[in-house]
Amino acid sequence: MPDEQMANPGGRPPAAPAPAPPPPAARPLDTIDRSILRMLQTDGRASIRSVAERVHVSRANAYARINRLIEDGVIRGFSARVDQERAGQGASAYITLKIVQNSWRTVRAQLTALPGATHIALVSGDFDVLLLVHTKDNRELRELVLTRIQSIPEVLSTRTLLVFEETDLGTEHGPDQQ
Repeated sequence: MPDEQMANPGGRPPAAPAPAPPPPAARPLDTIDRSILRMLQTDGRASIRSVAERVHVSRANAYARINRLIEDGVIRGFSARVDQERAGQGASAYITLKIVQNSWRTVRAQLTALPGATHIALVSGDFDVLLLVHTKDNRELRELVLTRIQSIPEVLSTRTLLVFEETDLGTEHGPDQQ
């Protein structure tokens, strides 16, 4: 008997691997969870102790809630809010793209790899994709749009909207208080 029949008696095709189970649904958030999220959006470096004090729960409860929010995928990570100009990225723009129907995944993969791309959204309306980019200057922005983005075969057209001023709404303070 050939070796493959020994490993697969009856000559049946091997069973397909079981599909991965879908991620569990996030549990409902209560007012304390929402307060924790607002606090961490304002200060991602807040200590467990300060979170617990501000939302009036024990440190163990605050720790468990934050871990649950991470496990449920509600909190996707922690990052720094960057002043793009001070970081040497003086030109910012929203770029709208019209793309070939059903090419979102392909286009998204290519846009994600672009230097300076910080936010990509599939949207409805007059265009299909909204892309936020930060570049050193307008020359670099021009190169990014005309050479990199418009050379993607699935991109039918682009429109560039220069950003003159930005205000991060994820902070406690307005632009004059930072």
